[in-house]
Parts: sequence; C-alpha cells; structure tokens
Amino acid sequence: MDKVVISVLGTDRPGIVAAVSKVLMERRCNVEDVTQTILQGEFVGILIATVPQGASPESLREELGRSLDPLGLRLLLKRLEPHALPVSSEASEPFVVVTNGPDRLGLVAGITSVMARFGVNITHLKAAFRGGDDPRRNTMIYEVDVPLSVDRKRFLGALQDEARALGLELSVQHRDIFETINRI
Repeated sequence: MDKVVISVLGTDRPGIVAAVSKVLMERRCNVEDVTQTILQGEFVGILIATVPQGASPESLREELGRSLDPLGLRLLLKRLEPHALPVSSEASEPFVVVTNGPDRLGLVAGITSVMARFGVNITHLKAAFRGGDDPRRNTMIYEVDVPLSVDRKRFLGALQDEARALGLELSVQHRDIFETINRI
C-alpha cells in the first residue's frame, strides 16, 4: 500500500477536516497521522494516509481537489517515500524547550541554529508572536529529541548563550517532567 502526505491550507472555517476525511473514507484510505492548527485565521493541516492497493494517489488528489477547491483551500499531495521513515535511528531523549521574550527578528532562527548544530531534531514547534516587549505575549515551545551522544551540558550552555543574546528567557525540561508539571 502506498502512503501519502496531504497538506491543506486556507482560510479557516468549520468543516475542513470533515471534507478531507470524508473523501479519504469514501476512497477507503486509512488516516494514520493528523496535525492541524489555526494560525492567525489560516487553517493548516497535514495528514498521512494509506491508499488501498490499486488506487492511485493522483486520482485521490483530483477527488480531494474537487471537494476542497470550492472552499478556497490549497492542496498538496505527495507519496510518502519509504526512505522518509524513520528520520534517525540514533537513540535520543525527548525534551521541551520554552522561550519567552520581546518580539524581534531572528528568534526562531537563533534557537533552531543551536539545535541544528548539536544534531537535535525538532519534532514539534509552537510559536506565538503577539509583538511588543511583554515576554508573555511571545512564546516558543519546542519539543525536541536530543541524541544520547550529545553533551547535554554543552548543548544547554549554547542554548542559554543564544537565548541571552536574543533577550529571551529559557527553560529546558525532560518531556516527562514537563508533562507531569503541566498536567491539568
């Protein structure tokens, strides 16, 4: 069975996920992963689905297009290549990195460049920039996988140095601790 990645982008409104999932159900495609969010009124969704034997991803793209075009939504569909799974086989531990601070150019680039330098993979990123100097209005939350081979003390020091240079407050916690502390 082929797997496909489906990306949908457009002005938010009720029913977008229903429209996509209905077409997938009718085409007997199994949805395996979904992530979606609303960013300043724009819907952004990514799905991974299996396409049944004998069905073509191209015909699925056409059917989704017929359903989504009237809603003014943009669609990208591509085959998920087998080499794309998994990203890394190196053992790692999950951490959560949170930054807060005044909005300014280069916040995401600065922090992510440190992560890239240490071979840290970002598995999820949520950033909200509302402008101004109030640090509570500008937050970045990175869920990352830190390879066991990385010197954590050096990595943390490099993150702290970059955060300080950008005027950011920084916290780093193992994901298990973060989830326990922030559980409602």
